[in-house]
Amino acid sequence: MDSAGQDINLNSPNKGMLSDFLTDVPVDPGVAARTPAVEGLSEAEEEELRAELVKVEEEIVTLRQVLAAKERHCGELKRRLGLSTLDGLKQNLSKSWHDMQVSNAYVKTSEKLGEWNEKVTQSDLYKKTQETLSQAGQKTSAALSTVSSAISRKLGDMRNSATFKSFEDRVGTIKSKVVGGKENGGDNLPSPTGSGDQPLPDHSPF
Repeated sequence: MDSAGQDINLNSPNKGMLSDFLTDVPVDPGVAARTPAVEGLSEAEEEELRAELVKVEEEIVTLRQVLAAKERHCGELKRRLGLSTLDGLKQNLSKSWHDMQVSNAYVKTSEKLGEWNEKVTQSDLYKKTQETLSQAGQKTSAALSTVSSAISRKLGDMRNSATFKSFEDRVGTIKSKVVGGKENGGDNLPSPTGSGDQPLPDHSPF
């Protein structure tokens, strides 16, 4: 027998080693799972299921190894092609977004939101709010149109008023005088050499 198993004397100085030894021994999950009997299964069926479980776990390990090898090979191909990590990240994000869109949770959420939207738009409160906003918009447009018409009418009245016409006539008269003065002022401007055609006085020295 093992020394730890033999030393069970309470007066022994090594009496605490047995519990420590048992605590450090790893427990096999398969052994722990086999401890309680499975109800409704015969011994042969249980053994068959356990054999299948072992086979599936081995296949999972193999697939993980294959996946790791494929990922290394993919990384090497990207490195040789000059593809950056950012490009791979974009592809992963795009793929994740696509996978999320086609997932059952996303589809169900979209359908639920569509149902809520339909219920909200068909509710009496939504219709009343929409009608109120529509009426408010129509009243605002009508008010702006009324103000614009009033301003246009006011400007028309100002143009037809005697004061505005008198002012307009004065401006036209001043404009005519200015334009006429420019057209006829070429012959009336004094000559830079003197008045008329008189020669300049002779300033020759005596």
